[in-house]
Amino acid sequence: METYHVKSAPITPYVMLFVFCFTASISASCLTFFIPTMTLLATILTTTLIGISAVIVIRYICDSKYLFTLTFMHCQYHSRYGGWSTPWRNISQLGKAEISHQGWQQPLPWIGIKLNDYDDFIKNISPRLAARIIIEQRILLVMAIKHSDVDNHTIEDVLFDDEPYQSKNGNIFKGLRAMLAHRMEYNREYLGFDFFISEDTLDRPINDFIGLLRRYKAAAIRQ
Repeated sequence: METYHVKSAPITPYVMLFVFCFTASISASCLTFFIPTMTLLATILTTTLIGISAVIVIRYICDSKYLFTLTFMHCQYHSRYGGWSTPWRNISQLGKAEISHQGWQQPLPWIGIKLNDYDDFIKNISPRLAARIIIEQRILLVMAIKHSDVDNHTIEDVLFDDEPYQSKNGNIFKGLRAMLAHRMEYNREYLGFDFFISEDTLDRPINDFIGLLRRYKAAAIRQ
């Protein structure tokens, strides 16, 4: 299959209008309070300029960027914190994250990924992104533990487990990478997946994106 780049959703006109109105109104209030002698025309022109500048800045920050690169060999994630990459053959399972409680399944707005082997993924992930994943995805594990019928661990022990981690291949990880590896194991125990992709980062409905990932994975297996 051809290489496919998934871009972040572009900023909408409604968001730009909100940014402009909010910034302009705050600027007008500040100018009126701190510079009461400024004329009405000068105030309008200044607040308009500030509002337009704010929209330009927001558009630059939120401009569509590549979030995922899908090739016939691997899936790669990009962010300002760094990225991660894993070959399709190392992904054993893809699906929508769910929490089980008393026989009920509660779907979550996250895509779960389960790996065959942790080593390359943890070795190559940037420390900043590892920290980001640990922080942002902890809520999923907290909810899963609270709804679990088996109380094997306390939440504090799970969230702050930074003991050195030895992989199945004998590699030893320390620091943030060890913490991420432990977190992935706890995620697998309680949620069935190792790490997750938030629906907020997708350019299409979550089920459609799962289907896209599965098609690339299936094509890679056929190679």
